[in-house]
Amino acid sequence: MEMEKITLQAVIETERFDLRPLRRSDMGLIELYGGDERVARMTTSIPHPMPPGLIEAFVNRAMKDDRDEDVWAIDGSKSGAAELMGLISLQRMDRDQSEVSYWVAPPYWNTGLASDAVQALVEANPLGNQTMFASVFQDNPASAKVLTHCGFEYLGDAESFSVARDTTVQTWTYLKKL
Repeated sequence: MEMEKITLQAVIETERFDLRPLRRSDMGLIELYGGDERVARMTTSIPHPMPPGLIEAFVNRAMKDDRDEDVWAIDGSKSGAAELMGLISLQRMDRDQSEVSYWVAPPYWNTGLASDAVQALVEANPLGNQTMFASVFQDNPASAKVLTHCGFEYLGDAESFSVARDTTVQTWTYLKKL
């Protein structure tokens, strides 16, 4: 009988917020904020409008022991903010590499939250990566600024398909050696 591998997900604490694993009670706020067209259009994977059951399936995948992506809620309840102010994730790649993805709810835009969350994740390096990658749409320079602020270096131009836009969008790709 083979033992299943259980992948524990670290809680990353900062003064302002905690990055914690998703829980079922997060579904309502993920749907509220992720369903905002302004958020969805800046991601590759969030459709707009959001179909029924999508968030439940997403949270279920994020909670599986054999997942290939760790997703954290940016939980500001310790400082009197919302339990979910956005999401940040690490998608496992080969050779000790991961891809960072994140989005922040509109009420928390321009507050430094995205930079703080990315920086906390990089410093904690919970997967023991040697390299982290990230890409942003070229019409989202604020997100590019988050990455350069956190020490990511520009790697090159590419393109990715955006489900919400139903088209391919030009991207900038970044990397951070750890």
